[in-house]
Amino acid sequence: MTSGAGRGAALRVDAARNRARVLQVAREQLATGDDSLMLNTIARLAGVGVGTVYRHFPNRHALLEALMAERFQRLVDEARAAAADEDAQAGLRRLLRFTLERMLDDAGFAAVLESASDADAQTSAMKAELDGAVAELLDRARRAGAIRQGIEAGDVRRLLCGIGHAVRSGGDRADAYLDVLLEGLRPPR
Repeated sequence: MTSGAGRGAALRVDAARNRARVLQVAREQLATGDDSLMLNTIARLAGVGVGTVYRHFPNRHALLEALMAERFQRLVDEARAAAADEDAQAGLRRLLRFTLERMLDDAGFAAVLESASDADAQTSAMKAELDGAVAELLDRARRAGAIRQGIEAGDVRRLLCGIGHAVRSGGDRADAYLDVLLEGLRPPR
């Protein structure tokens, strides 16, 4: 059973309990600063066999996606709110700041957002929802003359991931970088 199986079909009670225990232990590991998410270690700490962990989470990234699902859903909700903002440019700025703060606060969240491929169908669906809301926001901003033609939701996500990388590598200038990004998204003068 893959990580997405628990959402597509009902898990047996014991399987659901084991999955929840694995997630709890993984969250505890992250809370202590251990972001290695070694599946063998998590299995031992959760009191389940390593095969049980791998049935639910075939790799570290699948576990990370499951751990970040709630945070990612909050991002999707924020993107929808930004898309509904009367001032599309203000909504975009707020969404970019919200996203960047979460990326800088949580390397696991950043890894899921930056990943080119997803281990779980739920993550792919949330990324599609996110891109849809951002595309709507960009379209509104384009109609208002605030965003240049040809910029897509995926472009904005990749550019923001680049800013996250720049800040994490020692460029503690998140606000300045966001200003540069927003200026670069504007139509040429």
